[in-house]
Amino acid sequence: MTGWSDDRMQTPRIGLLGWALVALRGLLLALVTYGCFLLFLLLRLIEAPLFGPSRPLTPWITRFVCRAGLAIMGFGYSLQGKPMTERGAIVANHAGWIDIFSLNAADRVYFVSKADVASWPGIGLLARATGTLFITRKGTEAKRQQQQLEERLRAGHRLLFFPEGTSTDTLRVLPFKSSLFQAFYSHGLDRIMHIQPVTVVYHAPPGHDRRFYGWWGDMSFAGHLLQVLATPRQGRIEVIFHPPVPVDGFESRKELAAYCERVIRTAHPLVVAPGGPDTPLA
Repeated sequence: MTGWSDDRMQTPRIGLLGWALVALRGLLLALVTYGCFLLFLLLRLIEAPLFGPSRPLTPWITRFVCRAGLAIMGFGYSLQGKPMTERGAIVANHAGWIDIFSLNAADRVYFVSKADVASWPGIGLLARATGTLFITRKGTEAKRQQQQLEERLRAGHRLLFFPEGTSTDTLRVLPFKSSLFQAFYSHGLDRIMHIQPVTVVYHAPPGHDRRFYGWWGDMSFAGHLLQVLATPRQGRIEVIFHPPVPVDGFESRKELAAYCERVIRTAHPLVVAPGGPDTPLA
C-alpha cells in the first residue's frame, strides 16, 4: 500500500540560466551565512559569560541571516498576526528545510529537532551553535530530554517544534503527536507557559508542481536546494501567527495538541484531503 509520501514529484531540468542562479545565489548565501556566523561566534564569547543560558543578542543575527536568505533566494514573504510576548513555545506545520528560514525570519526562536540533524555537514554546525535542542525517540532519553526542555523554557527561550514529527509536501497537515507537549505539564510550567500555533503556507512558483517547496520521503537535501536556487521566479511564503493560548487552559497534552493541530490546519488555505494533492478540502 502506498500513500502520499511515496508519490514522487517531477522536477524540471536545470538549464543554463538555472545553473547561473545556483552559482550566484549560492555564493551570496554562503557569504551572508558564514560571514555572519563568524560574527555570531565572536559575539557569543561576550554573550555567554555575561548572560549565561540567556541569549539576548545572537538571535538577532540568526534572524537577519534568514531574512537575507529569503531575499537572496527571491521569495515573496508575508506575516500575519504577531509573535507572542508571553513566555512559552511555538508549534508549526512542517514542510522541510525552508522552514528554518521562514520561521527564524519571523521571530527569535530555537528549534527542537531530531538528533541526527546535529551531524549533517554544514547545517549541523550552524544548528548546534544557534541553540537548536536535539531530541531522540529513545525511551531511555525521555527523562533527560524532559529536563532539557524545562531548563530551556525557564531560561526564557522561545522553543519551536513540529508536532507532525516529519516534513511534508506543504499541502497537508499530518496528525500532531502529543508527546512533546508533556514538557509543559510538569513542575508548574502549565501555570506560566503559553503555546502559539503558527501556520506556514508555501505558494509554489508559477507553472510548478504545487508541492515544489515540500521536502519529504527520500528526497535529497542537495537536490532540493539546487532546484530552489535554480528557480528564476520564486513563489511566496505566508507565516500566520495565531493567538497564543495558556497551557493550563487545557486539561491534558492531548487536548492541547489537538487544538493546535485544528487551528493550524483550518488556517491553511492550500491544505488537501487524504485523497491526494489534487483533492482540496471543502
